[in-house]
Amino acid sequence: MPSRARRLVPASVLALTVSLAVPAYADDIPRAPGHRLVKSYEGAPAAARPLPGTPPPQHPYLAANGRSGMHADAAGSGTYPWSGPLGKQPAVDSEKMAALGGECATVTFDRDGRIVTVCGTFTGFLVKLLDPGTLETLAEYKLPQRPSTVEAITRLDFSKIFKDTSGGAYSYLDHKDRLVLADSRQHIVRLAHERTGDGGWRFVVDKEWDLTAHVPHDCVTWSNLYPSGECDPVTSVMPDWEGRIWWVTRQGRVGTVDPESGDIRAVRLDGEEIQNSFSVAEDGVSLVSDHALYSFRAAPDGTPQVIWRQTYDRGTGTKPGSVNQGSGTTPDLFGARDEYVAITDNADDRMNVLVYRRGADVPDDKRLVCKVPVFGSGASTTDNSLISWGDSLVVENNYGYENITSLTFGRSVVGGVSRIDVREDGSGCDTVWESDVRAPSTVPKLSTANGLLYFYTKEPHSLGVDAWYLTAVDFRTGDTKWKRLAGTGIAYDNNWAPVTLGPDGTAYVGVFNGLVAVRDTE
Repeated sequence: MPSRARRLVPASVLALTVSLAVPAYADDIPRAPGHRLVKSYEGAPAAARPLPGTPPPQHPYLAANGRSGMHADAAGSGTYPWSGPLGKQPAVDSEKMAALGGECATVTFDRDGRIVTVCGTFTGFLVKLLDPGTLETLAEYKLPQRPSTVEAITRLDFSKIFKDTSGGAYSYLDHKDRLVLADSRQHIVRLAHERTGDGGWRFVVDKEWDLTAHVPHDCVTWSNLYPSGECDPVTSVMPDWEGRIWWVTRQGRVGTVDPESGDIRAVRLDGEEIQNSFSVAEDGVSLVSDHALYSFRAAPDGTPQVIWRQTYDRGTGTKPGSVNQGSGTTPDLFGARDEYVAITDNADDRMNVLVYRRGADVPDDKRLVCKVPVFGSGASTTDNSLISWGDSLVVENNYGYENITSLTFGRSVVGGVSRIDVREDGSGCDTVWESDVRAPSTVPKLSTANGLLYFYTKEPHSLGVDAWYLTAVDFRTGDTKWKRLAGTGIAYDNNWAPVTLGPDGTAYVGVFNGLVAVRDTE
């Protein structure tokens, strides 16, 4: 595949105005008509203003903070210690990963800056090694097709795909640059990438653990279209501070694997569902089901043990913009003294940001620090992790987004972003600012090196143009600094994929048809 570095054409060519001129880039992901009817760039470059504070602890079994997974680190902070683009003539590159689908959700970086990612297609998930500059595929490893894909095709119900978080979407890069994921066979797979004799690259299975003795696995496949038994997909994996690999399933199973002995232990949260990932600190594992927030630790034999459990308001149904009836957030472990955990609830009228004290010895009636309602009445939910830095949290509103058909013909969500700070004395929380930014479904990120928040946004358009932007917001004030057009049409819908900031300052966004890169050119 030839290099495409030539694509990077500065946005200034368009004079920052209405895009009736030549587009600012040539890309492999097709754009829908109308890209000349929207602005290619709005705002002005931002000055880097680093944020004071201490980054989350570095997990001993994960790649360096910012390189390891969807939420950037073990604490789920969504923060990066390096700068993203400042909006200085930002240029856009993209790579189409499949004829249909191809979205690259979790983007990680090895020690040399190469991208290790998992891209979802209709024929199966692909693990890819990419050149970070050209997005050229250096190596590829095919994972088995998910049951939800087979069901969608055979039963013409594609909603099953868009609400399925299993099969490798939540993966992580470990401290030896190996990608660890759970595939649709209920196997945990550890993949290394290495040089081949001809100077190329390949993936090799370093180790594999079979969970099927502990997880129901009578799943839909092409040879088993109407199974009679139970299928419980594994949704996420993460290591703890001792190196055990923890895993969770959609139907509430929580387990561990000892990577040396291969011993597997598991428990069941009866009647509860887990659709999100989880976060890990030295004091334990924090995960949220559709009923409660949990803190776990492993017993000496590896069996998961509940340290504490807190229920929350799960509402009376699933909102448009949520995968299930429950919290949509991976827990954030945060605080100037690393003492809090935060999620959102699913309350009917207005969703709340909930902050709890993490300590194992905290009385149940003292655990909740604050409950802060956010966004408008009857129109608030999120299915993306919060951003946390110091004693601050940032939350976005996903109400109204369901899948790639939700926002066609110029439609958008009601939107909204809020920053909430825990008071210094821990007596409660306060809303610092509110923004009308419309980020339909992205996992947003923060660069602590420049003080900018990054969202993937879409505004309503009277002529029906579906224009998607990388948008930078000031963490301190909530002011939008600049927006750069990524592309137009369904192919550029991120469909729950995150913004990821690369070590070289590039912002990557997984989109329905592949991966988009935005980087400064001056």
